[in-house]
Order: sequence, then structure tokens, then C-alpha cells
Amino acid sequence: MVLWILLALLTAGVAAALLMPFARGAAVLPADRSGDVEVYRDQLRELERDREQGLIEPQQAEYARAEIGRRLLAAAGEGQATKSTAPRVGRHRLATTVVTLLPPVLGLCFYLALGNPGLPDQPLQARLANPGNNLALLVAKAERHLAEDPQDGAGWDLLAPIYLRSMRLGDAELAFRNAIRILGPNPARLTGLGETLVAASDGVVTEDARLSFEQATKLDPNNPRARFYTGLGLEQAGRAPEAKAVFEEIAAGSPPDAPWMALVNEHIAKNGGQGPAKAEAPGNPSSQDVAAAGQMSQGDRQQMIRGMVDTLAARLKEDPANLEGWLRLVRSYAVLGDRDQAQAALKSGLAQFPATGDDGRQLVALAQELGLAAEGTNP
Repeated sequence: MVLWILLALLTAGVAAALLMPFARGAAVLPADRSGDVEVYRDQLRELERDREQGLIEPQQAEYARAEIGRRLLAAAGEGQATKSTAPRVGRHRLATTVVTLLPPVLGLCFYLALGNPGLPDQPLQARLANPGNNLALLVAKAERHLAEDPQDGAGWDLLAPIYLRSMRLGDAELAFRNAIRILGPNPARLTGLGETLVAASDGVVTEDARLSFEQATKLDPNNPRARFYTGLGLEQAGRAPEAKAVFEEIAAGSPPDAPWMALVNEHIAKNGGQGPAKAEAPGNPSSQDVAAAGQMSQGDRQQMIRGMVDTLAARLKEDPANLEGWLRLVRSYAVLGDRDQAQAALKSGLAQFPATGDDGRQLVALAQELGLAAEGTNP
């Protein structure tokens, strides 16, 4: 009820502000002067009779005629102005009616179409868990709530992954740290913080990120995301044997059809390990190819590698539904130093495997590792 009273007062105030110009324009109109005109005409006739009868001097008669004539013209002019103002008064009244009625009517129509006064409020967690199509609005409301109550750990915990998916990395780091400080560390929060730090450093596993992943692994030894980034950090630090051991542990503890297995196997091979047999995958070198490459010069070896990569690219054009092939092609171009081709291959791969799916996320992870722009991801 209070809301309706406030809305009514606001509407009245706006209408009053809009009506002020019309009120000033429609000032009190002068009275009708037609009776004065007749009086002045009678005075002129009497003056003419007095002059003919010799009751007034000719010179005084002229002075009197001039004064009466001046008053007559003034009265006649005011009467004409009154008549010409009448249409404007009508227009002022029409404008007043429109200004008074139109805003409330339009506001009511919009409210009936878009408003929902009977909708009950929802708790912060329920609104963020089921945002519908109003994610930005709910995030803004949650931010206002946290500005008033910054010790609400559940709010920070819910906002942090939303910030990360939106690539608001500074806000995501702050939210994860606040959630950890207030609610305590758990594998999801620590892994999220580590991934935020990796994304902010263009795919490099920094020392802070490594500590977060290691702590998450201690709390949950079966967390493949934290263990993968731990291995990636060792790989980037040049500690290939340790990195290979981590990736092999992930592979041994994962189902064969796990969506991260292709990426894990690539890192095993990259760090000197032997991944599963991949003879069926297009573009793989045979054992004879490897042996021949060991006896070639550097230039011939590069030419051979380039030919194999080109063959893989051609086969992927014929059979694009091959995630492992796209991963290998992107990495191969990156190793050859051809970032433009790597970027183009990544774009083609994401067109076949969108970034919203598990397969596409492997391509996005590879892009972050190589420092490529993953087109098709949500900013």
C-alpha cells in the first residue's frame, strides 16, 4: 500500500511540473470591452452635437475628440485580443488534459504488461542457482547485497564461479578468496581460485595457483582438474619426469572414455611418456617415421614434420569429427611456430566441438595453455 501511495505522489508531482508552463501561458484573460466601445462612441456623438450647438470651443472639441478616439481604439484592440486568445485557451486545456492523463495511463499499461506485484522475493542462493534469463540482474542484486553484508560467505561462493565464467577475473579472485576466508577451503573453491589465477596469467600456472591446486589435491586426491593443473605447472617449470608421473596417475585413475583423457595423454607424450596406441588417429607418425626422422638433418626433419601436419589437416577436412586430431593439429602448428595456422585450426575445431561441451572445453584448455584466443567462448 505504501508503494502505491508513493507512486501516486510521484505521478502527481510529475504532472504538476509538466503543467506549470501551461498554467503560466493561460493567464487570466482581459474582460470583454465591447460595452466600453459603445460608451466612447456615444461620447463622440454627444461631443459633435455640443460643437454644432456652440456649447464647446472648436479647439477644445478637437482635444476631446482625440482623447475619446484614443480610448476607443484601446478598448477595441483589447476586445480583439480577447477573441484571438480564445483558441489558445482551448489548446491549453487540451494540452493540460493530455499531460495530466497520458503519463499515468501509459505507466499503468506498462506495469500491467511487465510488472508482477504478486511475485514473492527469493533468497539470494535460490535466485543465483536459478537465474533464468536475468543473470546480469541477479548478479547486480547479489553485489548490492554483498556490499551491505560482506561477510556473507555463501554469496561470495555463488558469485565466484559466475565471475570466472564471465572472465571477470579480478572479481572472481576476490570472490573465491572471500569465500575461502569466510567458509573455509574446499576442493571446489581452491580449484576455482587456481583456475582464475591461471586464466589471469594467460595459461601460466603461477606459484599461487600451484599452491591452490596442491591444497585442493590434498583435500580431494581424486580431483582431476586440480591434479591436471598441478602437472601442467611442473611441465611449465621444466620438471618433465614429475609432470609425466602426475599425468600418468590421472590417466590410470580415470575411465577410458573420460573427456579429459585425450588432453592428459598428449601431456604424457609431451613429457616423454608413452600414451595409448593411436594408430587409428589420422596423421600419427609410424615407428618407421620416427626412426627415419632420427637420421635426418634439422631442415629435412622440419620438412617431414610439416608434411605430416599438412596430411593431418587434410584428413580433418574430410573427417572433422575427430577431437584428438584437432588437438594434435593445434599443438603441432604451435610447435612449428605458426600461430596463425594454430589459431585457424583452433577456430575450426571449436566450430566442430563448441566450447560449451566437454570436448570443446579441451580445446579451450589447450588454447589457454598455448596462449591462443579461444573464439566461441562466453566472455
